[in-house]
Amino acid sequence: MTNGSTSDLDAFDAVVWDLDGTLVHLRVNWDRVADDVTAVFESAGVDAAGKDLWEMLDLADDADLRGEVEAVIAEHERTGARESDRLSSADAVGRADTEAVCSLNCESACQVALETHELTPHIDAVVGRDTVATRKPDPEPLLDALRRLDAEPADAVFVGDSPRDAETADRAGVAFRYVDGA
Repeated sequence: MTNGSTSDLDAFDAVVWDLDGTLVHLRVNWDRVADDVTAVFESAGVDAAGKDLWEMLDLADDADLRGEVEAVIAEHERTGARESDRLSSADAVGRADTEAVCSLNCESACQVALETHELTPHIDAVVGRDTVATRKPDPEPLLDALRRLDAEPADAVFVGDSPRDAETADRAGVAFRYVDGA
């Protein structure tokens, strides 16, 4: 899909935004999150040594610890959302007919960040890491956001800040734009 600036978003019927790094910057100490998640595994007698946070999420599924691990991560994300910084691209929210957020952050943290920065009235749907069974770059979270908007992939654009976001859009058959400055 095409990469480019966000100046042409009005050419699309639906805009789906990534959250962290695109609309806001969540103030999360990810090293501390990883330490707290590691402690969940240690208390359950599961070895998570050498795994990054995404690998620990996968391990949590295998060890039947997903709920506990998600709760730890989500608490950090919600706190980081309350303390987040609004990015300049958030000024473009509200210009499209329908808009959504599709994020690797948990849905509740997305909602907190949107409320904190008064973006909630402009966002018609939120799909977080815990909303559907898969996460980006799998296309399902983005496609779920589009279904919630009643929008077709060909009529939508996904705006994000990372190669993972671009890959997600490509897999979903959705146009992609890097957020200006990314």
